[in-house]
Amino acid sequence: MLRNPWSGLPGAGLFLVVLSLTACIDSQGIAPRSERLDVAAVDAGRAIRQAEREARWPDARWWRAYGDPQLDAWMEMALAESPTLAMAAARVRQARALVGAVESAERPQANLDASLQRKRWPDDYFYGPGDLARTTSWNNTSLLGFSYDLDLWGRERSRSAQALDQARMRGAEARLAALELQGNLVRSYIGLALLHGERDVAQASLAQQEQRLALAQRRLRDGIGTRLEVSRVEAELPETHRRIDALDESIALVRHQLAALAGRGPGEGDRLQRPRLDLQRMPGLPDKLPLELLGRRPDLVASRWAVAAEARGIEVAKAGFYPNIDLLGGVGSSATQGGMLDFLRYDSLTYHLGPALSLPVFDGGLRRGQLGAATAGYDLAVERYNQTLVNALRQVSDGLVRIHSLQQQRRLAAEAVAAARATCDLALLAQQRGLTGFDAVLDAQPPLFRRQLRQREVEAALLTAQADLLLALGGGVQPEPAGPDEADLVPRQPRLRFLPKP
Repeated sequence: MLRNPWSGLPGAGLFLVVLSLTACIDSQGIAPRSERLDVAAVDAGRAIRQAEREARWPDARWWRAYGDPQLDAWMEMALAESPTLAMAAARVRQARALVGAVESAERPQANLDASLQRKRWPDDYFYGPGDLARTTSWNNTSLLGFSYDLDLWGRERSRSAQALDQARMRGAEARLAALELQGNLVRSYIGLALLHGERDVAQASLAQQEQRLALAQRRLRDGIGTRLEVSRVEAELPETHRRIDALDESIALVRHQLAALAGRGPGEGDRLQRPRLDLQRMPGLPDKLPLELLGRRPDLVASRWAVAAEARGIEVAKAGFYPNIDLLGGVGSSATQGGMLDFLRYDSLTYHLGPALSLPVFDGGLRRGQLGAATAGYDLAVERYNQTLVNALRQVSDGLVRIHSLQQQRRLAAEAVAAARATCDLALLAQQRGLTGFDAVLDAQPPLFRRQLRQREVEAALLTAQADLLLALGGGVQPEPAGPDEADLVPRQPRLRFLPKP
């Protein structure tokens, strides 16, 4: 009676599994040390707690709050054509392609190998081919091989999950690159507006100096002035002209910078008109500021995906300590005599099928080193997330404090300009009525120009602070998910694939 060759397979398989588990390398003592900060335990600060909460979240196109159509058009062009964003998008596509490459290890593999060789056989005393010695014949083979990794401990699944988390992290980084581009463009645009404001002050100063020069020359001709008065006014003109020329240079350079940020040539920037920013359209603060902040900032989202990817890396390293079983099979043919195509005949057919066991017994510390590196990478990702969270809260709090201060400074600067202008008007009126000399008018002009310049600087600083706060909030509501689930941020212990999860 023929014996069934498969009758002892279940018992042998159980024996191999037990033997494998007892012979595996020990991974005890290697575990992550860092823990993510609990959001509820982090003090958001008084500035955030006292912020107004009735306003809704700013729109994703937050720069529209400045009410400048030219800025809106320039931003849309930059987001569509910037080389920086194109590179970020290419990195996202690259990461997504790598996901497919990694996931292929979970699927069955098949390869076809064929060889057609005309071979002369040697005559070797010890290893010669016998009857084939000193003959020439066809030595042809073909093999269609199959392999399938059972992935008993989920190593390949963890690798696929890790690659997918890394691709999602690249997506968040691409969003972060777009946010940085938006911030740089808005800041440069605000700087352009400030330069135009400074040029207005310098041009007004030049006009008044020319007016005072004409007045001093007329007084000299009338015999009631001196050459010293004329010389004092003439000495101020070259410096004012130099400052205007320097401001024109700075305006041209900022235009070129804006063109480069948008991926355009300098000639495109030369066509930029003077910015028309509206200070009255400051968006309010969103409701539930600290919690929503965590879900919307691209750097925090990227950090969370990095933690999730490192957690899957620990699972991959742990699975390497356990045995692995592959199913191998193949169908092929072989022929060393006859015609060129005789190896395709049915009687030349050969096949094989069966499991292949890989058992780590001793590797000189390789797997323990890999697990140690994976746990250290996880700790690094966690601490980077914690630092990003702390910095995010600090940036929001600093932005609120700075905006509140600059709003007060703007009001005081406007009052200072009004007072200086009133002083100039009174000095000019007194001089015209003969109550004071011309020196009083000259002395009243410089404080007015300095205060006007300071007022423009405060307004530009307030515009920049508004942009910084919106950037700190993540640039408005985005449709992308906030990040991985909490369960994906913690490494799991490998378990047999065919056993139910606890």
